[in-house]
Amino acid sequence: MDEILELKNVSKTFRLSAKQRKIEHTDSKLRVAVSDLSFGVEKGEIFGLLGPNGAGKTTTLRMISTLIRPDSGDIIVGGSSAVSSPWDVRSKIGFLTSELKLEDFFTPNYIYDFFSSLHNVDEKVRDERKQFLFEKFGIDRFAEVRIANLSTGMKQKLSIAVSLVHDPEIIIFDEPTNGLDVITSRTVTDFLLELKSRGKTIVVSTHIFSLVEKLCDRVGILIDGVLVACGSIESVSDGMSLEDRFFDMYRKVMDKRQ
Repeated sequence: MDEILELKNVSKTFRLSAKQRKIEHTDSKLRVAVSDLSFGVEKGEIFGLLGPNGAGKTTTLRMISTLIRPDSGDIIVGGSSAVSSPWDVRSKIGFLTSELKLEDFFTPNYIYDFFSSLHNVDEKVRDERKQFLFEKFGIDRFAEVRIANLSTGMKQKLSIAVSLVHDPEIIIFDEPTNGLDVITSRTVTDFLLELKSRGKTIVVSTHIFSLVEKLCDRVGILIDGVLVACGSIESVSDGMSLEDRFFDMYRKVMDKRQ
């Protein structure tokens, strides 16, 4: 296997505030978000991380993207450690998350140029890449419109363009179609397949079974911070639909907790 991304026994625990403990009806002061997580992603594939809300998907992607550090273990991205060499990792990845908030006052043109400058993208390359991405997503017609006046779908497409300003080798999308209408969702999924055809490696987290079945070469199922299955769609499904297989595994995990 030609793995470009590898998680090695990664764990992450968060401390819960009194307010969080009250909301979650728990006396525990700690929450284990990810426990001893290990898997690899091969170069040029689309890898899906599937699980319910609270399973640890976003935490995992944030650790890969160097936004937070694991408590233990390591993450190797394109030969660089996300723990010891985060700046090297950041130059190799693009990360799209729903937590990316674009400032309402600015325009798509300004935001794209700003993020390009952060990545030291040459102006000529920046302009060529921006023209391609803006035309691809129909942003060009709104290039000088303030972000506050853009639709939710257009903001999402702009966020994708911004995450790709430096043409990264590895692209990480956290719930890429969440909250989008069917037309925008199709635009995004088609573009992910186009990126794969260009040799990019893509990691997608989602709770949508059909998205995984349509896009992904392999899938890892994460439940309560634990990887309960990982492999091709066919091997993980094991003769069932992916949805039925997931709920079969989910019930077994929940039964063990009782």
